Amino acid sequence: MTQRTIGNAAREAGVGVETIRFYERKGLITQPPKPRHNGYRSYSNKIVERIQFIRNAQALGFSLREIHELLALHADPNTECSSVRTRASAKLEEVERKMAQLRDIRSVLKELISSCPQKGPAAGRCTILGNLGPKK
Repeated sequence: MTQRTIGNAAREAGVGVETIRFYERKGLITQPPKPRHNGYRSYSNKIVERIQFIRNAQALGFSLREIHELLALHADPNTECSSVRTRASAKLEEVERKMAQLRDIRSVLKELISSCPQKGPAAGRCTILGNLGPKK
């Protein structure tokens, strides 16, 4: 088993040292014990792989709480694929809701931009600023 310092583990996992410390504080990874001989903690392949798992899950939009649950499922040999699929399906539904909201925002912004006269003083005349204020 390859052992490495926190800096080397961070580089290998593609994160910063502070990210590893943050994951330790959040209980997503276990802080290795401090050895007596040199005072540096040694991070194993397993910890680096766990950090990569966390980063990949974050890239898919999973929250730290959800990642904690996924890590527990991953560690449990009795976990059914259907349990993981349920969580992934729920995340997909959340992403689709957010995408719909973003499409709505995009549409409103396009409308506001197209209604902008583009010249003259903004004070009292800017249609974009006027639409951001209270509805009349």
